[in-house]
Amino acid sequence: MSTLSRRGFVGAAALAGAAVTAAPATALAAPAAEPTGPAAEPATVVRPGDAPYADLSRGVNQRWTGTPDTITLPRTTAQVVAAVQRAVDTGRRPAVRGGGHCFEDFVDHASVRALVDLSAMNAVSYDTRRRAVVVEAGARLGEVNEQLFKRWGVALPGGSCPTVGVGGHVSGGGYGPLNRTLGLTVDHLYAVEVVVVDASGTARAVVASRDDRGALRDLWWAHTGGGGGTFGIVTRYFFRTPGDLPAGPGHALPAPPPELLVSTVVWPWADLGQDSFTRLLTNYSAWHAGHNTPGDPEADLYSHLAVFHRSGGAVALNVQLSTRAGDPERRLDAFLAALGRGVGVQGRTVERTRLPWLMSTRWSGFADRPTGKRIKGKSAYHRRAFDEGHVTALHRHLTRTDYGHPGSGLLIAPYGGQVNAVAPGDTALVHRDSALMLMYVSEWTAAEEDARHIGFLRELYEDVYATTGGAPVPGAATGGAYVNYADTDLKDPARNRSGVPWQELYFGSNLPRLSAAKRRWDPHHVFRHALSVEPGGPAGPVAPVAPRSAR
Repeated sequence: MSTLSRRGFVGAAALAGAAVTAAPATALAAPAAEPTGPAAEPATVVRPGDAPYADLSRGVNQRWTGTPDTITLPRTTAQVVAAVQRAVDTGRRPAVRGGGHCFEDFVDHASVRALVDLSAMNAVSYDTRRRAVVVEAGARLGEVNEQLFKRWGVALPGGSCPTVGVGGHVSGGGYGPLNRTLGLTVDHLYAVEVVVVDASGTARAVVASRDDRGALRDLWWAHTGGGGGTFGIVTRYFFRTPGDLPAGPGHALPAPPPELLVSTVVWPWADLGQDSFTRLLTNYSAWHAGHNTPGDPEADLYSHLAVFHRSGGAVALNVQLSTRAGDPERRLDAFLAALGRGVGVQGRTVERTRLPWLMSTRWSGFADRPTGKRIKGKSAYHRRAFDEGHVTALHRHLTRTDYGHPGSGLLIAPYGGQVNAVAPGDTALVHRDSALMLMYVSEWTAAEEDARHIGFLRELYEDVYATTGGAPVPGAATGGAYVNYADTDLKDPARNRSGVPWQELYFGSNLPRLSAAKRRWDPHHVFRHALSVEPGGPAGPVAPVAPRSAR
């Protein structure tokens, strides 16, 4: 993958589970379920030996290949309910795949025996009763962009990688190139349809919305950043921007900017010494920390700074800004001048052009399509400009001579703006005061190189955050980690030596409410993986769901 086109924003489309615990039956009053009706015909089921099995038993990340007994491809919610019920009745652990971009083995774990692949559930429609755009959870971001804009002229502020699935992307929070002006994807989530398993072991579909109260509202809230894999299998998302909006799909969501100025600028590694590298990264992070508040006049400027190992040749900046406010060329020049101040190395413009909005979502500067790669990822929120220790560690590892791989490094992107207009507890995504999102990533192809590349990324990450125990703990400088860039290292005390539990890094002060929703909506802990919300609390463990044949 070239330096100019780094990883897009990866949603962890992973919902996995095993039946191990339950809450008291009195904790599960029956809410109104969404009528689904019988499926017209059974879903397609693929088994070992069938022609599609080898492809369907793996996702984008080639580090993981599953061995499920069955792979079900439903086309309706009723078929998802039936697939989950079969898994519960036969004692098979279920998981679900959307776009398949998970960094970890949440879907392709050896214990997953019943895989539900939602790729056939990708429709986009409009619900007149709820006055909301409906997106099935198997749709991919590129499909959603195209459908929403071509049909109704609206957009979701989702991620930039077009092959990421909606299912996991939204449930983890969802961010991308429009987030500084429009907020996160979940800031527009009106309702969610999710297949849950109740205390009796019965699977059913429930719709929960932000207009609900009590347990149903908690179920909706849990899907606004609590991550995939905890409460059930999402089948449909309903989107409507908060406020008193007119009816009709053209009013349910905001319109994107009609045109964007996009540009790529590179600084060759051969020209960057430690001082110039430090100044470039400090300038970039300080600019975004200084333009971090909602309503900032520069909030419509969004960029990626791709800072990968020097064997890749250059540090690359990909940037877009709306032309709506006028004079975009001058504004881009001013931004680049701020980044270059004191660097002493002139950035080279590789590309500068104007694109209509939909075409900009396919621009190679952002819209990466990774295939055939083995991937390890990590994340960090930063609240202010990088300090000297951060940048020194980055330079030390990215210029190492005992390691050379252009696919290892980090992608730095702006957060903030309208994202920070929402209170931390209003959605399950608690990180509402950050200026930057960092995705540390390594991608390679050969299995025999796993230890080398994973080891490098761990050393880089833990050195950057050495003063806080190898993790970006919530504090003045950093603010935790992003659950959609799943990293099980944060659960390992040998790697995360900060003393701050992984749950706090991902969920912060929202963890108790998420745990309560878990106990309420998944009392048998059917849906789980290594980093899913745990039930915790006073309910304690109880007997697992008995297979129906044993009841």
